[in-house]
Amino acid sequence: MSWMDWYNSLAKPSWTPPPATIGLIWQILYPIILVSFGFVFGQAIRKKLPWLVALPFAINLVANVIFTPIQFGMQNLPLVAVDILVVWATIIWMMVAVWKHYRWVAVAQVPYFVWVSLATVLQLSITAMNWGRP
Repeated sequence: MSWMDWYNSLAKPSWTPPPATIGLIWQILYPIILVSFGFVFGQAIRKKLPWLVALPFAINLVANVIFTPIQFGMQNLPLVAVDILVVWATIIWMMVAVWKHYRWVAVAQVPYFVWVSLATVLQLSITAMNWGRP
C-alpha cells in the first residue's frame, strides 16, 4: 500500500486540513525555520551563543526531519506521536532558551509553535482513532 493510500485509509478528525493546506503551511514555515535556526547555529559556531542554547534547536531539527519517515515510511503512529511531542516540547524549550539572547528568534518561532500545537493535537487524535490497527 502506498503511503498516500495508507494515510487516506486512516480514521481522522473531521477538522483535518487537506494535504495541500498542510504542505502550504510548511512552505511558509520552512523559510522562518531556516533563517532562525541558521542564525542560532551560526552564532553558536562563532561562540556568540552558548551551545546549550542551540541544543533544543538541534533536537527539534532532528525530530522534525524524522517525522515524515516515521509517519509515512514506517507508518508507525505511536512512534510518530512521541516524535511530534518532542517537536512541540523543544519549540517551547527553544523559545525560552534563546529569549534572553535574541528575542526575535524566540518570537519568530510563534507561527511554528502555533502550527505544531495544532498538528500535535491532530496527530494524537489520529493515533488514538487508529490505535490497535495493523
